[in-house]
Amino acid sequence: MPPARVSLYVASVAAIALMVRSVVIRPLPMWIAGAAIAAYLALILCGVLFLPLGMFVDVVTRGPKEARGVALTFDDGPSPEHTPRILDLLDEAGVKATFFLIGRKVEAHPDIARAIARRGHAIGVHGFVHHRLFSLLSPEAVRLDIARAIDAIATATGETPTLFRPPIGHTSPRVASALTAFDLTVVGWSVRGLDGTSMARAERVAARIVPRLEDGAIVLLHDASERDDFEPGTIAALPRILDAIEERGLRSVTVEELLEGDSDEQPEPSAVSEKS
Repeated sequence: MPPARVSLYVASVAAIALMVRSVVIRPLPMWIAGAAIAAYLALILCGVLFLPLGMFVDVVTRGPKEARGVALTFDDGPSPEHTPRILDLLDEAGVKATFFLIGRKVEAHPDIARAIARRGHAIGVHGFVHHRLFSLLSPEAVRLDIARAIDAIATATGETPTLFRPPIGHTSPRVASALTAFDLTVVGWSVRGLDGTSMARAERVAARIVPRLEDGAIVLLHDASERDDFEPGTIAALPRILDAIEERGLRSVTVEELLEGDSDEQPEPSAVSEKS
């Protein structure tokens, strides 16, 4: 069980114990009660915001110990302008990657989704609408969003995705409840380029990623901006990242290939590494 989830359970038991103590013996001083509530809410907020902690859902953040290769992953596509450029760069380097697609964009550009699959890359789900408050939706709303995204990808490519990365990387007990309806592996990351904003610069994106490229790493990048209103820094940074992978003698593989490792063993959920 992930340490963050253990911490949540321990904190929940402690909170119940404090409430019982307040009722049975006497109320806690206000400053102690306030501090306890604030600490508990801060713990829950960390679980919502930091997917690799695995507080609410089982999440894979890197390959198993015996894994050989680096899994490049791209979020927020497909984009008719930017995704084909990413695909061309990957083809030139002879590597495969994993794309976590937004369902509504797949419906708008099914040809791009098909091109991703046709070129041998893996496709995962990144929600249908890409709600920024995804973790606050009701379990039913989350379930419907995921189901609609799965249908969009399956219709466009003929393949049903088995990987899921929550929009914004946020989860909650509500998301965890909705995920029980699906056979999906939740995928986090061990390295991220922080390239999903208009302020991201290629040199800084590459500088964050290149030093941490190693066997088993799952790298978070973007082949499109959420609203398709700017060019992700990934496009200019990707050649340097691909060169570094080649120089170090690493393989670039899909997430599914990475999780297979060099044996039939599967990775432990929440093989947590830094969100960074």
